Amino acid sequence: MVLNAVEGAESEIWLALGVLLGGFFLIPRHLKSAQRQKMHSSASKKKAYTVYSKAEVSLHNNRAECWIIIKDKVYDVTSYVEEHPGGDAILTHAGDDSTEGFYGPQHATRVFDMIDDFYIGDLEQ
Repeated sequence: MVLNAVEGAESEIWLALGVLLGGFFLIPRHLKSAQRQKMHSSASKKKAYTVYSKAEVSLHNNRAECWIIIKDKVYDVTSYVEEHPGGDAILTHAGDDSTEGFYGPQHATRVFDMIDDFYIGDLEQ
């Protein structure tokens, strides 16, 4: 009888520990996601986007100022040039349309989520 009580208490302790650890891993991820979404939405509300001509984008064609066009949207990827896993390949179309290269097979799917962080405006039609 005493043994069953000890086993029962031990089971309850493991159950409580499992719930606490589960909450520890699940809740912070949820909060981080919500915070990230809130920051992104508030940043997008504050920032006014501009319409750029192709001539203006073409002036930003080097490592120090690297703008690219993807599907008629303009991105300032200057801060990413040094981190680019493909090295200087990102500079191939600096100041120009990079749509074809961006959607090439070399890019992992996460690049499609990352690019929004570099958006600065639309290409003039």
